[in-house]
Amino acid sequence: MDEKKKGLTYAEAGVDIDAGEREVELIKKSVQATYTRGVLGDLGGFGGLFRLKDELSEDPILVSGTDGVGTKLRLAIEMGIHHTIGQDCVAMSVNDVLVQGARPLFFLDYIATGKLDPELMAEIVKGVADACIESGCALLGGETAEMAGFYASGDYDVAGFAVGIVDRKNLITGEKITAGDVILGLPSTGIHSNGYSLVRRIISDNHLNLKETYEGFDKPLGEVVLTPTKLYPKLVLPVLKGADVKGLVHITGGGFYDNIPRVLPEGTRAVLDADKWPLLPIFSFIKAQGGVEPREMYRTFNCGLGMLLILSRGEAEKAKKILKNIGEAVYEVGTISEGNRDVIVTGGLFHE
Repeated sequence: MDEKKKGLTYAEAGVDIDAGEREVELIKKSVQATYTRGVLGDLGGFGGLFRLKDELSEDPILVSGTDGVGTKLRLAIEMGIHHTIGQDCVAMSVNDVLVQGARPLFFLDYIATGKLDPELMAEIVKGVADACIESGCALLGGETAEMAGFYASGDYDVAGFAVGIVDRKNLITGEKITAGDVILGLPSTGIHSNGYSLVRRIISDNHLNLKETYEGFDKPLGEVVLTPTKLYPKLVLPVLKGADVKGLVHITGGGFYDNIPRVLPEGTRAVLDADKWPLLPIFSFIKAQGGVEPREMYRTFNCGLGMLLILSRGEAEKAKKILKNIGEAVYEVGTISEGNRDVIVTGGLFHE
């Protein structure tokens, strides 16, 4: 009589539930450190709970945004640098809800991988948690998916979403923008999280070494391109309290040409002088190595500015003072004129 065949286990199929439990224990302190007064319950429930009573205003509106990190992850995996990716994930969502005038309340993340490495996941979540603290929001929950046979060994994906709150009377739509308004720019930290398919193509075509330090940089190229996306809430929220901001623009995919028109009313145009802000070395490097045309650079990358504020002349001066007082650099980079909801960029890379 044949011996009875032993049944397969979930772990033998590639999914280790015990590793998942270990990850939860490893990330618990990082997540709890983000809790704000609105958080109810603790890590491990089926859903995150957030009490709105203390956040309510006259006519509260919830604003949500979701995004991922994109192919920047491939460079992080190749470099073995994972602690910055969490900030990229948080920043892409909290910066988006911010442009509507909303204060981020909470964030949830989603991490998918082929084989669960609890220590690696804890490193990524620690970056998410630190970015949530910096943005003033709670990491309310998340999900780690172990997808055996779907992701290659060592690969993972990270995405998430944020929810913020704003009183309807303070909602920023751009509808009040008029000719004569001033455009202020807040500096970026680097490429942020857009345009990495082009960046990776340039690195590959030119056989660039991520671990080599090229002229103009003070650290290896891989570390330069992995500089995390800047978090803008703690910089912009004080401005929203002290100045009348008509429009905010998060410079992400589509750069200046595609993002700015999203807040422009009919009959207006944004005119920017790229000589008015510092050009980070990474953008000149990308342009030179890839032979990328200036317009394509300004349509793909932030080229040194991650957030734009549009205000009247008087309110712009108030905003400058507020930003100066909190130690943030700010540049007057352009104006609003009459036009067809388009953008003109001059100077900067067009000179090179």
